[in-house]
Amino acid sequence: MSGMGLTRVLAFALVAGQSGAALAQDAGSGEAANSGEIIVTAQRREQSLLDVPLAITAVTGDALANRGVSNSAQLGDVVPNLQINSPYGRTQPNFSLRGIGVANEYNSNQASPVGVYLDDVYLAPRTSHGMGLFDLDRVEVLRGPQGTLFGRNTTGGAINFITKKPGLSGANGYVEAGYGNYNLVTAQGAIETTLAEDKAGLRVAVNYAKGDGQVKNLFAGGRDPMSTYTLQGRASLRLKPTETLDVTLRAYGGRDRGTQAAVHGLGVFRTGLGFFETNENRVGENRTDAWGFSANVALDLSSSLRVTSITSYDGGQQNLQQAADGAPLDILDINWRSQYRQFSEELRANYTAKGLSFVGGLFYGWDRNVTDNRFNLPLPPAGGFFQHYRQNRRSYAVFGQADIDLASGLVLTLGARYTKDKSRYDDAFAYLFVGAVGAPDFPIATTVPCPGVPGTCAYDANARFALKDTNNALTGRAALSYTLANGTLLFVSYNRGYRAGAVNGGGYTSSAGIGYIKPERVNAFEAGIKGRALDRALTYAISAFYYDYTNQQLQDTRAGPVSFLVNAPKSEVYGLELEASLKASARLRFDGSLGLLHSKYKDLTLQGTDLSGNRLPFAPSMTGQFAMSWDALDLAGGTVTFAPSVAYSSRQFFSPFNETNVAGSPQVNAELQQGANAKANAALSWSNKRVTVRAFANNLFQRKTYGYGLDLRGAGFPYNFLVPAAPQTYGMSVRLGF
Repeated sequence: MSGMGLTRVLAFALVAGQSGAALAQDAGSGEAANSGEIIVTAQRREQSLLDVPLAITAVTGDALANRGVSNSAQLGDVVPNLQINSPYGRTQPNFSLRGIGVANEYNSNQASPVGVYLDDVYLAPRTSHGMGLFDLDRVEVLRGPQGTLFGRNTTGGAINFITKKPGLSGANGYVEAGYGNYNLVTAQGAIETTLAEDKAGLRVAVNYAKGDGQVKNLFAGGRDPMSTYTLQGRASLRLKPTETLDVTLRAYGGRDRGTQAAVHGLGVFRTGLGFFETNENRVGENRTDAWGFSANVALDLSSSLRVTSITSYDGGQQNLQQAADGAPLDILDINWRSQYRQFSEELRANYTAKGLSFVGGLFYGWDRNVTDNRFNLPLPPAGGFFQHYRQNRRSYAVFGQADIDLASGLVLTLGARYTKDKSRYDDAFAYLFVGAVGAPDFPIATTVPCPGVPGTCAYDANARFALKDTNNALTGRAALSYTLANGTLLFVSYNRGYRAGAVNGGGYTSSAGIGYIKPERVNAFEAGIKGRALDRALTYAISAFYYDYTNQQLQDTRAGPVSFLVNAPKSEVYGLELEASLKASARLRFDGSLGLLHSKYKDLTLQGTDLSGNRLPFAPSMTGQFAMSWDALDLAGGTVTFAPSVAYSSRQFFSPFNETNVAGSPQVNAELQQGANAKANAALSWSNKRVTVRAFANNLFQRKTYGYGLDLRGAGFPYNFLVPAAPQTYGMSVRLGF
């Protein structure tokens, strides 16, 4: 999209917004009473969504359920300029906001540039991001670098999943059961009880899903890929012994045992197969576990000063058995294994006075990743590489942000965050072994540490490799906002984001490829407008942005196969977003959003090939969502509601190479993309005050799309790695509230 074209679109959108175009999500338990406003905590204090000078999408848990979004990997269907991809299906999702994500990186030790939070607790391991969504109050998606209040590694943005907590009055709950194609059985529920009126309450919620693989495996006796087997639980205890002290204790745990994502690999074995079929002898299992505890303690020291402490300890593990060839041969079989632990403490103060709101505090975070990966490759004789390492990261920060009233309706926002990140990569070793898939391995050569050609260093069981790195960063925010007499908010802002330097978790053939690379930095400029029109029936939010993006962290896979983690020196991203909602009548509502995006590498060379001018991966130039909710008729004491939706994405590339191939190499990078597509969903429900019966269909017209792709031809394999997205799914559910 040219700069002139973007200018014209922005001008048109602003005119449309002033004449009544508008924003979009159902309000629910996050609403202020009787106001129709969604209350968010994007600035670490409660505000109406329309009063926050940020690009935010806030979606209630009920709205997500009505749209058929049951997993974090489906959020892209409701958020503009959000792409979600993974080589592992729903496991370890990679979030990309406005083109900024982990790009083609697939190793578990890397931090997401889109910070993911659960009840304000930062989740460091990306495996824990693939969560089932249940019993949520809302999800807040903050687009753009959040270098002040959500400051850890958030060059792209932040996603905060906010669960329901006890209300301290009465009792309530629900149970829900469902059945769908692929023999999918689902069940979830929650129960809340008040232990002491206005003093203590407990809420417990569970979620279960089990279903067959969504891709048919034609290999005799082979398992079908993309099956579901999930169990999760959460308990929240809220204590309010006095009017000034509010404590919420939360514990959660979950496990996933579904089969791996399907793979389109070696072409000769694709002959005669449908898009949702495979011929694979070793379909693996995605085994993941996650658990955690947190304590949120808020104390009002006065009517204008509140101090909040958020303490958390979380853990988990992944054991992903991935056949990465899509063939009945043992060409590339990988066992990705990692264990995680993390601790964090945030202490912050909220101060309000006439003409001033201030949030400031301290943050400390520690996380550890212990990885043991096994790569079976087509080596003569059968064998491969084993890799072990331990990564410890510590992050220290002090932050503050003030909103200062300059005049009636005119607010200046100033914020800053100073961060020190320390990382250590140690106890690292890798070796070349002889041994078939699943059999004991016999080490024959040490490859890490080994500075030379793989296989040339004698095996040494005691050899270890270690590195460490320290980064310091000053990030922050400056914004000016003005609220018109009719409530319309205008704002301009500058935000600086930062993502700490990283070490190559994919280095196992030689220590020459293992080293820390530079931190990412983003300077972001944004202008926006939010408001209501048509007697509050229309709500809209429009934002335009420009990013100066340096040192994006990319995976560069070369023949060997050898993986390198490198920096893309300079990139440019700009675009426009519009979210709108129209309540046409008491029975009819329309929601829609549009994201326009231009992304370009201004300076990038990989494998000796100049890729300057190429688009960033997972950055389609246009995305759009549209949804309708129509209470079509009243029947038998309830209401019949029809709720169709469609999500559109233009073409996106999976690799920084786009369609460029390295001269003289066997690469076919044009395979690593997904063309423009639109997917439709629909739901039909009947509900009264207690019961909801719902029928749904997702990917209604069975669109055949890829969700991820990785260059393996350039690494010496005779195929590329492509992961198909989910096929059509449909089913029914019954929900009983009490």
